[in-house]
Amino acid sequence: MKKQIIIPQFGKNVNLKDYDTRYAGPDKDKNQVREETIENLKRLRVLQEMFYAEGKRSLLIVLQATDTGGKDGTIRHVFRGVNPQGVQVTSFKQPSAEELSHDFLWRIHQHTPPKGYIGVFNRSHYEDVLIVRVKNIVPKIVWSKRYQIINNFEESLVENGTGILKFFLHISKGRQKQRLEARRDDPEKQWKFSVGDIEKRALWDDYQKAYEDMLTKCNTKYAPWHIVPADNKWYRNFIISNTIVNMLEEMDPKFPKPEKGIEKIVVPD
Repeated sequence: MKKQIIIPQFGKNVNLKDYDTRYAGPDKDKNQVREETIENLKRLRVLQEMFYAEGKRSLLIVLQATDTGGKDGTIRHVFRGVNPQGVQVTSFKQPSAEELSHDFLWRIHQHTPPKGYIGVFNRSHYEDVLIVRVKNIVPKIVWSKRYQIINNFEESLVENGTGILKFFLHISKGRQKQRLEARRDDPEKQWKFSVGDIEKRALWDDYQKAYEDMLTKCNTKYAPWHIVPADNKWYRNFIISNTIVNMLEEMDPKFPKPEKGIEKIVVPD
């Protein structure tokens, strides 16, 4: 039996074929899940406002997926309505010359969220064990050491008050084909389509292996991976919003106490 969203077992190898990309919840229809997602988003707005006001901790959300996996859609749907002052989204694209002149985490660390903020990474430091590996941009002796460097980096963030949620949006090869065709045929989405998408698709198996190693070697108790069935966007949005809300509720943010005696202050005309 294939699995739904799950934190892979620590220390065990991940095989993505064991995880059902189409899973959409036990005995729940689409409308029910969407209603529950709306409730999650309402709760998220309240929690995020308290988190921002408290200003004591931060939360980093990492989104990784193959092309068309749903990173943009997740950000657009899950974070609609939150206070933009307290959320910062960073999309990591091809490194610039300046970024390449530093260590691979240099550009990442600059965008980690400050206290009170939720930071969302659209792609992330994990590109440096994914695309650089599959396309042989750096040799194995270099990228193979980065898993532990990443683990150390994330542990340091957690020790300094940053909670971490990492989501791998798991879609099937068939669903990717449908979404690429939709981009190709929709004038409002054609700007997102490129020949490079087809070239990457030809390397599907190589990327799946790279994802499996990422999920295996960088799945830690302080920053675990969540494998999210993402063929159905509505279920993906529910799972991610629900997990974020649960994390914030565990962090239990509070509004700061007001200054003493403010009830006696008269606001002048």
